Amino acid sequence: MTTFPQLDPELAPALTVLPNIDFADVESARRTFDTLIESQLADLSLDGVRVRELSAPGLGGDPDVGIRFFTPESPRGPLPVLLWIHGGGFAIGTAASTDPFCVQVVRELGFAVASVEYRLAPETPFPGPLNDCYSALTYVHAHATDLGVDTSRIAVGGQSAGGGLAAGTVLRARDEGVIPVAFQLLEIPELDDRLTSVSMTDFVDTPLWHRPNAILSWKFYLGESYTGPEDPDVSIYAAPARATDLSGLPPTYLCTMELDPLRDEGIEYALNLLRAGVSVELHSFPGTFHGSGLVAAAEVSKRATAEAFGALRRGLRAPSPAS
Repeated sequence: MTTFPQLDPELAPALTVLPNIDFADVESARRTFDTLIESQLADLSLDGVRVRELSAPGLGGDPDVGIRFFTPESPRGPLPVLLWIHGGGFAIGTAASTDPFCVQVVRELGFAVASVEYRLAPETPFPGPLNDCYSALTYVHAHATDLGVDTSRIAVGGQSAGGGLAAGTVLRARDEGVIPVAFQLLEIPELDDRLTSVSMTDFVDTPLWHRPNAILSWKFYLGESYTGPEDPDVSIYAAPARATDLSGLPPTYLCTMELDPLRDEGIEYALNLLRAGVSVELHSFPGTFHGSGLVAAAEVSKRATAEAFGALRRGLRAPSPAS
């Protein structure tokens, strides 16, 4: 692997222990990823947090969609809610893999979190995973009273491929005009199947995510009919970077990592949102790589979490814990 002089010194030791997740063998990649997060899940405390398993009807003839629904044990009034979509290159990961994040949102912000168990590619290519996310959003909105959430304070967010699915879900919600999304949280999002940015071209062997995996990820997600970056039929809901009209989207927080192939497409999407009149907060964290937040004790990881949580609190008009 290439050495990167700009890598944050606190993150450097992680490179010796992080596994190689290779999308050339999806089943192996899934097992490797699951092993990577096992320790985080094994030690997770749910004190003060209630978790329920919900089931949203699938769209059309699709199967039902699982939702891991997190709330404070003693909620006060209708809560802001974050529909959260896990990452994994559209092909690996589970809703449960992001339980630590969901629990942290509940504890620190007092929000509800609906974590979506969408179907994975390549077994289920687009539009299946996007439909699952939109089905979950529809369910949360329709059952807001029973769930104790505020329909005027719904955020949609995700990380990596989950960030791309979140952006596509929000675009669809805007276009269908039924569900008001108040805020979107896009962390290191995977947005552009064309793979032409400088960061995507240059970063062929960066930690955890690199260009070879990105190429396979999009092939898996867009399915057998996908003919490549020149394909004119790729939906903006699948690859939101292809959207030419971003007006009318909600205020957005978007973050990227310096040594991440996805860096430039995230920054460009944020700039296009700004050009369309959308309020955007953009952070690009120095010395970081895709998934470096797994090194939670590093100061840059703490700062990234604090920035995202602060933006989410402001975006959903929630008081700070001290108020």
